[in-house]
Amino acid sequence: MLKGKTALVTGSTSGIGLGIAKALAQQGANIVLNGFGDAKAAQAEIEALGVKTAYHGADMSKPEQIEALMQTAAEAFGRVDVLVNNAGIQHVAKVEDFPVEKWDAIIAINLTSAFHTTRLALPAMREANWGRIINIASAHGLVASAQKSAYVAAKHGIVGLTKSVALETATTGVTVNAICPGWVLTPLVQKQIDDRAAREGISMAQASKDLLGEKQPSLQFTTVEQLGALAVFLSSAAADQVRGVAWAMDGGWTAQ
Repeated sequence: MLKGKTALVTGSTSGIGLGIAKALAQQGANIVLNGFGDAKAAQAEIEALGVKTAYHGADMSKPEQIEALMQTAAEAFGRVDVLVNNAGIQHVAKVEDFPVEKWDAIIAINLTSAFHTTRLALPAMREANWGRIINIASAHGLVASAQKSAYVAAKHGIVGLTKSVALETATTGVTVNAICPGWVLTPLVQKQIDDRAAREGISMAQASKDLLGEKQPSLQFTTVEQLGALAVFLSSAAADQVRGVAWAMDGGWTAQ
């Protein structure tokens, strides 16, 4: 479905980003990877699917490095057809205790980076009259949790950015949408489970159930494969009129 097209996925050397990159590669897209994980391993995994890859280790908090990332993509493959803004970080603290530098970093990486990639990718998408921008938001883009002020603010901002740019591109072949995952069993979440099990002296299974039970009624993790499949759908012709949507894949979290 995406043969001959190029997908750039930020934060894609592991976790959700790598899962989405693999799903798009399975549809024939060449992939531009970005992230601080094992880039060579990620590239090998994706190239095994029969597509080409490029990599740029841009720090997504730095606009000049984002510009270099987008330039690398253009030089390697001509233009970015599918842009997936996935890069993100997290910090948990009460707002009065929240380190200023952590707030600034979360807003920069989780929100502002998507503005920069979008503004740089859109001209070529408009010229081709085809493009897909998929912003990875969160259930926290729709509802809030305590002690996550910066993350919640950034993810709500991503949903707002998605809607605004979707309206700006509404008469074109470019669509802009957001995916809002709930709990996904990434290495970051696994660490939370490990910490909870150790802290409370309970089994890993119980720690997982307790974590899910606080927010996610299905009591099942969303998988990176499911998120990848949704990204593939949003990239398809069937989704031509899906515009400005914040699509929850959260086991019922935001239905409560």
